[in-house]
Amino acid sequence: MKRRMQALILTFFLVLPAIRVVAQDNFILHADPAKVPGIAGTFGLTVLDAVPSHNIALVSGPAGVADPEVLGEVDSDSDVEYFEVAGHGIAPETVAKIQLNQSTTAILDNLAGRTVTTYFGVTTVSNYVSQPAAQIINLATAQSTYSASGAGVVAIIDTGIDPNHPVLANVIVPGYDFTRNQAGIPNEMNDLDPNTANLLQSKTNELGKSNVAALNQSTTAILDGNQASAINPANLPAAFGHGTMVAGIVHLVAPTAKIMPLKAFKADGSAGTYDIIRAIYYAADNGASVINMSFSLVDPSSEFVRAVNYATEHGVVCVSSTGNNGKETMVYPASMVNVLGVASTDNSDQRSTFSNYGSSLAHLAAPGEAIVTTYPGNNYAGAWGTSFSAPLVTGTIALFEQFKPGLYIHDAADAVSHAKALSLSLGYGRLDVAQAVAEVAP
Repeated sequence: MKRRMQALILTFFLVLPAIRVVAQDNFILHADPAKVPGIAGTFGLTVLDAVPSHNIALVSGPAGVADPEVLGEVDSDSDVEYFEVAGHGIAPETVAKIQLNQSTTAILDNLAGRTVTTYFGVTTVSNYVSQPAAQIINLATAQSTYSASGAGVVAIIDTGIDPNHPVLANVIVPGYDFTRNQAGIPNEMNDLDPNTANLLQSKTNELGKSNVAALNQSTTAILDGNQASAINPANLPAAFGHGTMVAGIVHLVAPTAKIMPLKAFKADGSAGTYDIIRAIYYAADNGASVINMSFSLVDPSSEFVRAVNYATEHGVVCVSSTGNNGKETMVYPASMVNVLGVASTDNSDQRSTFSNYGSSLAHLAAPGEAIVTTYPGNNYAGAWGTSFSAPLVTGTIALFEQFKPGLYIHDAADAVSHAKALSLSLGYGRLDVAQAVAEVAP
């Protein structure tokens, strides 16, 4: 696998604007849990939350003291292993002024010929199962030649999931809502007002849903006429449905793998780095074999690096999107050495104009335009963005688990590197599931 920038070097270029939505007096403290109360007392810190098993705590600083001063004083204490400002992450499709070239044409073209079909025991629609992206990555060949359908647990760190979507309901395992500190399955519908949630939960036959509605700059929902006319996109937060859409793409590739939803992101697409870190540790400690990270961090974080390294050491493969600014740049976490960064291509194997790229960022690419996937409320949607390229690779890693459980990242990276060669700026090229599975199947 090619060399990529070491994640511990924190002086890289950030692709996203430094929009500060997290309070600047919150910090992540890494120290022996038994010493945290004493450290907090000495420096006037307030402990807000803690993960004692991994020696981290979220704390707020004393009122009226500037961040640099707090950082300098606390970090000088010999009982403190590391101390940093608690930053935040963002779903890349919610960044203002990005251009995703969204067009309803690609979705409309595949609606007229839809049929109802059965996919691994679940009734769904043909334009989900046989969509162009699935054909491009040779998914059906992998399924027919190697009986590849997936295994293990895929952790999706995102906005949650719709646990009642008929395509996903049977493969979801309990996860955690880090935004509310609740165990179980984090339901995305809880982020909506009741009226909007009810409108989305239409019982119309899927073939009767032939209206497309642009909900935001990355999502075009396939709805029935009543839904399309009644739903006000303004009532849908910018990242609502993001987790369900990512889960649907993972399931398309690995339909018998289990999905563990870990909600670290609010429906507006924002997350505290501390919650993301907690989610990584949770995934690694609760049996996940692969983690999908369709997000970017605004701020560098050594604690995030430690969490990813911990997951890697425990046999978990981490996959991340490269972001949507159309630049050759470095994006975190996709550019980390222990993470597979995934860029986006169109249906002609050209780099999507919105996709970030670069040999130090993208390990490979996958389709990321007009991807048909699950959407909350027994619906489907078309999705644009690198967030929706990454889960195609994540699902492929879950296929490996069927043949070689516990495959470490270097072996998984080598297998997906057997791709269709494109520009060097897209790493090893466009994902080919059949070629990748051939490297691990007996």
